[in-house]
Amino acid sequence: MPALPRDRFSWSADSPPPLPPHGSSLRIRTVQGEDLAELERVDTEAFPKNPYSYLVLRQFFDAHRDDLLVLADGSALHGYILVSRPVNGCSWILSLGVARDRRRQGLGRQLMVEALHRLHADGAGEARLAVDPANEAALGLYGSLGFVAEGKVHKDYYGPGEDRLLLRLLL
Repeated sequence: MPALPRDRFSWSADSPPPLPPHGSSLRIRTVQGEDLAELERVDTEAFPKNPYSYLVLRQFFDAHRDDLLVLADGSALHGYILVSRPVNGCSWILSLGVARDRRRQGLGRQLMVEALHRLHADGAGEARLAVDPANEAALGLYGSLGFVAEGKVHKDYYGPGEDRLLLRLLL
């Protein structure tokens, strides 16, 4: 399979490149055991209505450590992304979260682009995700990366009142 060009998911005129991070030491890496408390903090900030419990985050760490990327600066986490391994060429973006004080700086885009490149390298030909149809920021990000909706909103996808729109991207 040919390598995916690093600029495949480039920024458009409507979506300028992100501002530089607060420091030069910000980097994406796989999660480590000592990250779990910070991961819980970021997830709670990103999803205050329905955050993952520490128990679930611990299980993700134990079972999917290589598929859980964090954006860290050496002292704190600022974002994370959890993906699934390809099954029949399809992978799922299971969660993407950015700390409240670091939003709208391109960190979610950086995490998505890195994850999409890794998925492609692992043999995924398609990435899918479920997004709250009211989350305009997420819809804008995913749309700018080339994700497209698969039909209409799925009512109660994650339970009562938890509607989702399914999106997909061919890699």
